[in-house]
Amino acid sequence: MKKYIVGILIILMIISPLYAVYGTSVEKLGTSITIGETTANNNAYKNSMIDYFQTKTDQDLNSVPMDIITANDVNKISKEITGDTYSSKNIFSCAFVDLNVNRDNIKVIVDKSKITTVTPKMYANALESAGINKGYVVVSSPIVASGEAALAGVLKSYESAVGSNIPDSVKKASTEELYLETELANETGVNGDKIADLFSEVKEQAEKNNATTVNDIKMIVINIANNMNINIDNSQAQDIAESVSKTQQVKDDLQGFESELNKIANDVQSSGLLDQIIEFIKKLLNL
Repeated sequence: MKKYIVGILIILMIISPLYAVYGTSVEKLGTSITIGETTANNNAYKNSMIDYFQTKTDQDLNSVPMDIITANDVNKISKEITGDTYSSKNIFSCAFVDLNVNRDNIKVIVDKSKITTVTPKMYANALESAGINKGYVVVSSPIVASGEAALAGVLKSYESAVGSNIPDSVKKASTEELYLETELANETGVNGDKIADLFSEVKEQAEKNNATTVNDIKMIVINIANNMNINIDNSQAQDIAESVSKTQQVKDDLQGFESELNKIANDVQSSGLLDQIIEFIKKLLNL
């Protein structure tokens, strides 16, 4: 038993600096919930969303920061893209973000019983265009919704989890991409995930071939759409090319946020190590 006590003392000396940094806030690091303004004002709706998110995570959601996404937050971006505006009675969608899992990639869970149009791949595409390529995302709503406006809540959740703002230029480009994806899915009758795959492949090929002009990107769009057997007209190919061009143009604006995102992801990994060490000590004490 003496050797275990000595071992525990040594481990405590090692982790004490870590504990001083993370302390009791470890559970909150890199996590956030965003509740739609309308949902937040209805206790039954709000509680149903918290209950749903709790089924999708091992985190204690009582310790997770919670923000409200308002109509003003959504309209700030959407009115410049579609011209549509929302009232405070129409913001239902909610999102949960956790950087404690999927630190090297991104996983999006969509409550398909409530979010009818936007697919996980569509959200992942838009987030990638916003410099977000890691984390665990859950999107839902207390009532049936198409899901486009939910992106504003997801982005706000990432801002809260990371502690850094995403530039408006980036939000606009990524939101415009999502709206265009849903529009094309409706117009062509093609599955939303397949449309998302088209955008993802176009972005990848444009970067690989250093295609920066709209005309060059448009040629890539047409070729990839043909290979995927997706029938789009000239106007739709132009729209996709312009959208991809815009996401390219705002990449330089992402540097500050991406740096903070990577820092938080690393901090979360360190806090995870601390949790493992504490569990190890608990097991030793039970011997």
